[in-house]
Amino acid sequence: MELYNFLKDITLQAGENIRKQLNEPLLIETKSNPNDLVTNMDKATEKFLFDRIQDTYPDHRIIGEEGSGKDIDNLNGVIWIIDPIDGTLNFVHQQENFAISIGIFIDGEKYAGVVYDVMRNILFEARAGHGAYKNGVKLENITETPLATSIISMNPNWLTKDFTRDIYIPLVRDSRSARSYGSAALDFAYVASNKINAYITLRLHPWDFAGGLIIVEEVGGIVTNQLGEPVNLLTANSIVVANKSLHTEIMNDYLSPFKLELEKIHQGRFSKR
Repeated sequence: MELYNFLKDITLQAGENIRKQLNEPLLIETKSNPNDLVTNMDKATEKFLFDRIQDTYPDHRIIGEEGSGKDIDNLNGVIWIIDPIDGTLNFVHQQENFAISIGIFIDGEKYAGVVYDVMRNILFEARAGHGAYKNGVKLENITETPLATSIISMNPNWLTKDFTRDIYIPLVRDSRSARSYGSAALDFAYVASNKINAYITLRLHPWDFAGGLIIVEEVGGIVTNQLGEPVNLLTANSIVVANKSLHTEIMNDYLSPFKLELEKIHQGRFSKR
């Protein structure tokens, strides 16, 4: 089976497995803090994907949120970057608003990405250079918007932190409105499909954005860290994803004045995955 079709096939199968087992008892653990959850379903889904990939493509390498490939320190060869359930808090509390996110890179270059909204059965997909699709319908290039008429997505927790409050409150104040969806992968998909105009966050791991990055860039979106640099697929990153004109406005008018503060934050927070 061709690699791109294999990617879509195992993503849909993983989603079906989750739906079938949705009413089974959940074993919930915490990771870095009490709000950073992992469940037996996260682990089982990653194992399913890992086993299918390794059985079919044994020479491919895999970075997964729940432990696969944490020792990988380069992008040589074919790399799969997987989040089996992005939005675990939503999965636990709402049983919706979560996604499977997968990005494939070959020698560091984009190959393909998927974001699968499991409960709504909506597959966002893209192969580099071939456009992006939502359930098989090609997405148009995203609309250019100024901040004043834009809906942005941002976790409100960043507005409560002493070291970021002054940076982000003006962005929220000057936008048309702000939202928080609780799944970075879906935020990327929503930017790609014009549901929102930008997504901004201070810390995001590669498995959270690898699939969405490819989809957004296929429809003309811009993805960088908050210093305006390309994101790093091997470490945590800050993120700005938006249509081109909005990205420029956010960077020039709202983030660049805090460049020194953001540089200090980056130096202290992003040395490891």
